[in-house]
Amino acid sequence: MFDKFEAFMNKYLTPIANRMDKQVHLSAIKKAMVAMTPLLIIGSFCLIPEAIPNMIGAENPVSQWITANLDIIYIPFNVGMSLMSLYVTAIIAYHLANSYKLDVPGCMSMGIIAFLMMAVEYTEDGGISGTYLGTKGLFAAMFATIIAVELYRWCIKKHFTIKMPESVPDFVSRSFEMIPISVIVIGFFLIIRVVCVNVFETIPPMIFTNLLAPLVGSMDNPLAFTFLQMMSCLLFFFGIHPSVLSPITSPISTQFLADNIANYKAHLPLEHFYTGGAISAFANFTGTGVTFGLVFWCIFSKAAAQKKIGRVALIPALFGINEPILFGAPIVLNPLFFIPYVIGGAILGTFPHWLMDMGLLNMPVFNPPYVGVFLEGYLVNLDWRTIVVNAIQMLGSIALWYPFFKLYEKRELENEKAVEAQKSVISAEDEALLNDLDLDF
Repeated sequence: MFDKFEAFMNKYLTPIANRMDKQVHLSAIKKAMVAMTPLLIIGSFCLIPEAIPNMIGAENPVSQWITANLDIIYIPFNVGMSLMSLYVTAIIAYHLANSYKLDVPGCMSMGIIAFLMMAVEYTEDGGISGTYLGTKGLFAAMFATIIAVELYRWCIKKHFTIKMPESVPDFVSRSFEMIPISVIVIGFFLIIRVVCVNVFETIPPMIFTNLLAPLVGSMDNPLAFTFLQMMSCLLFFFGIHPSVLSPITSPISTQFLADNIANYKAHLPLEHFYTGGAISAFANFTGTGVTFGLVFWCIFSKAAAQKKIGRVALIPALFGINEPILFGAPIVLNPLFFIPYVIGGAILGTFPHWLMDMGLLNMPVFNPPYVGVFLEGYLVNLDWRTIVVNAIQMLGSIALWYPFFKLYEKRELENEKAVEAQKSVISAEDEALLNDLDLDF
């Protein structure tokens, strides 16, 4: 039965996942979201100083200095996360331009102006509102950039440009080349904005928000998240990295983190548990599928090969990296490990998120770098209970993997005995005697 399931996955799911991973638009989005990691970390760091006076008291020089300088401390957050959609626009345009071998500055400028045409709102005094320049405008930014670069590409392909003589400097020639392209791109997005405002009585980013509301909202449902984690484990079980899902999931987790940070700043309740930091520290605790239990039992295995694999995989597992055990044990395409990895790992990984949903664990406000188990979980929400929850996950993983590992170990020991039996068909003395005869045929 498993062979049929494997054949089905390899025939239908693997090609789809591979196409998603290589698709230029999804690849550009994925790279752009990865590039936002430093901004998310720095933006999250800006929240830590505000929490210090609560820990050490407000009546001391350190706390007083922090309170007096919070506006300065929050500047990296305000210019980083509050303008994230603008940065994502530029990076997506950059990667698409490289993929299509187009002029990078031209594509980036068209992507940015297309997004601004859709997202900019004006205040009563004539200023510009930044509501949709942050994470709330991410989906609009992706749409605008992709369409703008595709229009740019179409114009170049159809030679809908102004060609200057070769004697004209290159930078001047490119400026004239951009004139008809700019007219088409700006005109296209001006029409979109006018239609949205006059027909739907809202600006384009709100249209995306309403259309994607069911998808975005489902990520804050622990049952839906558990299913998503099972899908991630299932992909990895067949050797496909779950990052193929990141073009869809990363914008949502990024937006949720920004919302939590904004609420934390305003001393309002936090609403979302689906953030990158929480996924890394809890859902992927010791690696996707919470595989620490298998590493633990491999270390104490009677099978020599498994013992070596366990020792090699231990340190990476403590920093959330489990490729050594995934491909070394192996877990990938091993029918015996399907249940503990895909089903058990997903349930163990999302257990903390169920606690967050029930109010028994603080919601996340930080995407920390890889700092190792327990510390990473604590930094995600600054809640000491995360250490207890991570310990429960670790012990649960050890218990979960034990019966499946023992079955696998038994098989490995039998294989080792078979290999040793083959080696012992000719004794060491007989082998030495044959060597001494120096037979040459």
